[in-house]
Amino acid sequence: MYGCETWSITLREELRLRVFENRVLGIIFGPKRDEVKGEWTKLHNEKLNDLYCSPNIFRVIISRKMRWVERVERMGERRGVYKVLVGKPEGKRPLGRPRSRWEDNIKMDLQEVGCGGVDWIELAQDRDRWWTLVNAVMNLRVP
Repeated sequence: MYGCETWSITLREELRLRVFENRVLGIIFGPKRDEVKGEWTKLHNEKLNDLYCSPNIFRVIISRKMRWVERVERMGERRGVYKVLVGKPEGKRPLGRPRSRWEDNIKMDLQEVGCGGVDWIELAQDRDRWWTLVNAVMNLRVP
């Protein structure tokens, strides 16, 4: 998860992360023995999520990304990090659909939390509202 703040995650990568996490949780919690039938059964994803009380890996990535957004906003437009993460490259782009940018992922994350119409730059300037949002991201449970 090193550097996950700057990842631009696609839906395929999100699915892969969730599958990986469920596999690891399945290994950690292992199969359970049914007392009535006397058989061993694998735990389903819902049961694994109930047993694991911490937020899932995708929520951790999103919350780290949200914390990093605040730092990037406070850096200002002249800093290199801000230019790289938010700026638009010059020159021609290749044919086809443009790749998802980091800023696009931030907007999608905000929309998922319920702050879709809000400008993330203005929201990041108000520290109290921003940290309330980051805490809300961590408390969401997504199947």
